[in-house]
Amino acid sequence: MPPPKPGSTDAYTMILDAIDSGIYRPGDRLVESELADRFGVSRTPIREALQRLETQSLLARDGRSLIVASLDHNQTAELYVVRGELEGLAARLAARHATPEEVRVLREMVSADDALVGDPTALARSNRRFHKQIHLASHNRYLVQQLDLVYRSMALMATTSLAVEGRGEIAQAEHDRIVSRIEARDEDGADEALRAHISLAFVTRLKQEAARLETEG
Repeated sequence: MPPPKPGSTDAYTMILDAIDSGIYRPGDRLVESELADRFGVSRTPIREALQRLETQSLLARDGRSLIVASLDHNQTAELYVVRGELEGLAARLAARHATPEEVRVLREMVSADDALVGDPTALARSNRRFHKQIHLASHNRYLVQQLDLVYRSMALMATTSLAVEGRGEIAQAEHDRIVSRIEARDEDGADEALRAHISLAFVTRLKQEAARLETEG
């Protein structure tokens, strides 16, 4: 498959960023002309970018239209399994390879995020930056690439588990424990702490979805 042209790469990145940031959410229809106007590019790179996103299963067909894809229960469960494995490995490698400066940044992130507990949207954005910092501290480019793909799919979830009452405070305590294990160079402990963090996030999301279905029913 030939590499995408520069223009289509830019359009791809802009659309992907818009999905990541919640401008376009699961189920939203993406129209070439509207995207071209929004991003100030021609329709050709937009079309190529949409085709690429569809190939990656980030967009789905709804008749003749393309919509932002959503994840069903099984897809969500599968994603969390992979995420737990990869994130645990990232924490293990961070405990082994992170520089003192990287550990300091992680610690400062946890402290700063305490002020965001009452704002789930802001906390979710900062949470993503925190996890990305752990990925980078693993010093394994291939692992970082795979986790980028996982987080790309995470954008297809309509809500954040951090919106559940009390989850923000719990997540912050979990982040504190993860960083403490990385600081201590405890590879097993860092792996275990991050896996536990992802597992509880998944449990919270399942309860969130069950409550939504009960309300709709």
